[in-house]
Amino acid sequence: MTTIRPFEMSDLFKFNNINLDHLTETFNMPFYLTYLSTWPEAFTVAQSPDSSLMGYTLAKAEGVGSLWHGHVSAVTVAPTYRRLGLAKVLMEDLERFSEQVYNAYFVDLFVRASNKLAIDMYEKFGYVKYRRVLGYYSDGDGSEDAWDMRKALRRDVKKKSIIPLDHPVLPGDLEW
Repeated sequence: MTTIRPFEMSDLFKFNNINLDHLTETFNMPFYLTYLSTWPEAFTVAQSPDSSLMGYTLAKAEGVGSLWHGHVSAVTVAPTYRRLGLAKVLMEDLERFSEQVYNAYFVDLFVRASNKLAIDMYEKFGYVKYRRVLGYYSDGDGSEDAWDMRKALRRDVKKKSIIPLDHPVLPGDLEW
């Protein structure tokens, strides 16, 4: 049986099977440590019965007023554990505590515009394309747009947080 538990410092030495994959956005150690020390409740891991790591969610709370939300920096599942519904379990866990702990209006995430598989998955989870962010991802091959996808939570009774913008934005236009 899969266990969802808080990420621990020692997990940083165990998650190569998850991170060493072209679909996974990886970060430097200080980035992970900042999340672990600032938002420990939003950094969770899925662990298999043999104690190997299956996937994780790296998230935080940010914003002010009606823009107060849970933000997913990464949700990823090791290739050997994909297509088992684990990403859905991890996202539901994040959505639940974004509501119960943070009292957030919505959850958002950024996804590469070319990653149709992920976009389709998030849409099945109830996320909508809120706005396109031009040139959000940049690497050695140039830049790529991102979709800012959102899912309204109960606090956003009128679902204002997910009304799509009718124009793209630049990374410098993002609030956070």
